[in-house]
Amino acid sequence: METQLEKQTQLEDGDHERYAHYVQKNKITESAVMGTPVLALCGKKWVPGRDPEKFPVCPECKEIYEKLKK
Repeated sequence: METQLEKQTQLEDGDHERYAHYVQKNKITESAVMGTPVLALCGKKWVPGRDPEKFPVCPECKEIYEKLKK
């Protein structure tokens, strides 16, 4: 049962585009000014250009963030 749950939370190829991701705030500012890519907690690397409020939070980023808070 535990394995099935883990598989369900893993992102498939292309799923990263459907989520908002957790990134360090200072990196977002740097990306906006310099146009450099950012690295999300889940490993996605891209140059942000859309409103993250319009997308659900990436489950992998959320899980990693929760572990870091502890």
